[in-house]
Amino acid sequence: MTCQHDSRDRIDIVDLRVSGIIGINPDERVNEQDILVNVSMWADTRAAAASDDIDDAVNYRTITKKIIAHIQSHKPMLVERLVSEIAELCLEADHRVQEVAVRVEKPGALRHASSVGVAITRSRS
Repeated sequence: MTCQHDSRDRIDIVDLRVSGIIGINPDERVNEQDILVNVSMWADTRAAAASDDIDDAVNYRTITKKIIAHIQSHKPMLVERLVSEIAELCLEADHRVQEVAVRVEKPGALRHASSVGVAITRSRS
């Protein structure tokens, strides 16, 4: 896939830490664990910059709340599913978001690594 975001601005949500159920092991299906989420959204921010009005901006607070609610209410087995669902959520949350890159990590999931994660990039068709 060719990235088309070079002419747009980027909005970043960095190191969002949410407790949730994710994983295939029996203890992971019962015990919440930290899930680390990083999101970059490409959108044209010029209208918001000119108007200084939240209605002209991609509301990252609203999107962050949707991500948190999704993680807390869904209990996927795989990080691959969660990262895909978050990307879709970001694209659906605001029509101005043209492309999104999402990384979801499970800190401490591997004994000799600080984290393991999956990163994807999705754009509007």
